[in-house]
Amino acid sequence: MDKPMFAHRNRYYLTSKLIFWFTIFIFLILLYCLRSCFYYYSSSNRPRHILQSGWDSLVAQSATPADPDCNLSILVTGAAGFVGFHVSLALKKRGDGVVGVDNFNRYYDPSLKRDRAKILERNGVFVVEADINDSELLEKLLSIGKFTHVVHLAAQAGVRYAMKNPDSYIHSNIAGLISVLESIKSANPQPALIWASSSSVYGLNSKVPFSEKDRTDQPASLYAATKKAGEEIAHAYNHIYGISITGLRFFTVYGPWGRPDMAYFSFTKDILKRKRIMIYEGPNQRSVARDFTYVDDIVKGCLAALDTAEKSTGSGGKKTGPAQLRVYNLGNTSPVMVKKLVSILEKLLKVEARKQVLPMPRNGDVMFTHANLSLAETELGYKPTTDLQTGLKNFVKWYLYYYYFQSEKSVM
Repeated sequence: MDKPMFAHRNRYYLTSKLIFWFTIFIFLILLYCLRSCFYYYSSSNRPRHILQSGWDSLVAQSATPADPDCNLSILVTGAAGFVGFHVSLALKKRGDGVVGVDNFNRYYDPSLKRDRAKILERNGVFVVEADINDSELLEKLLSIGKFTHVVHLAAQAGVRYAMKNPDSYIHSNIAGLISVLESIKSANPQPALIWASSSSVYGLNSKVPFSEKDRTDQPASLYAATKKAGEEIAHAYNHIYGISITGLRFFTVYGPWGRPDMAYFSFTKDILKRKRIMIYEGPNQRSVARDFTYVDDIVKGCLAALDTAEKSTGSGGKKTGPAQLRVYNLGNTSPVMVKKLVSILEKLLKVEARKQVLPMPRNGDVMFTHANLSLAETELGYKPTTDLQTGLKNFVKWYLYYYYFQSEKSVM
């Protein structure tokens, strides 16, 4: 007896549906494999160290201090970034074991980051190319290196860029920080953490100079909000897991090997090319001012924070007692108007800038920053020594050499 027509249709429908979902499943597997292959192998700029044989031994060698009884072993995230580069060099030069991590993203020209990394490697700092959200890799690094400290400087920087790519700030500044903290939490021994917060957390605070005791609940930008969130997350991990944590609020860092997105850097570039530069001002022609801090002073503050950091009290995710929790301003405590910055650059470059003054846009920037350094001076012995004139002179000297005078892009 023939089966009803609807039975044939139902079997055909089920078979077609099965074939459809099987095809989708195979497609997703292929897509995942292709994506993985592309991630690891398709570009000459992909993580070369992860693919190298002897990777573990290279990390262990770089992490070993000159004198294990006197020096430290430190993992630096964002090591090919501006501040991370200078901190890593300073640590290595004094005999500490240093391993760097950086993902060499394209927020600004990656070739500048790679040139920094070349210098680090020539000085004996092994730089692992990886994302800090790769928790498996971080845990492996901490297991191999047995680091006494982690200096976490990797972050998505910039106030204005947050309006274009907000997800990158969540990925780096919040998820990335949690990834680092989770890896430290599980480590045995548990290293102390020194990490970069920002003066941006002071947001719309009108009381000056900014003190660590001032309110930080009025962020003016998404970047500031992620850094403030980072401070609260750090507090939670300190309280629950006994991680020794020091947060450093940097104030407008500048100097050689700096970030191209910063005003002093882009002004220099545009003045030399005779392009117009935009100078913003507030209501009633109020000038914008920043507490410009030379990178060498920031490095001294980072090292002082590291050297005074107490050991974590946790081990393998379990807290055995209260742990140190600190936050410090690292600035210059001498705010300078942006117009003055431009004037100094004009004299150093011997070129008159083509200036256009515009009202401050609503993009998250604030009118001024000014650091109160009393706490850092008392507890860290932090005293900045470089004025803006001297610091910009050093920067311009580097800039002209790097972009104009070196042959075939060899690095200093």
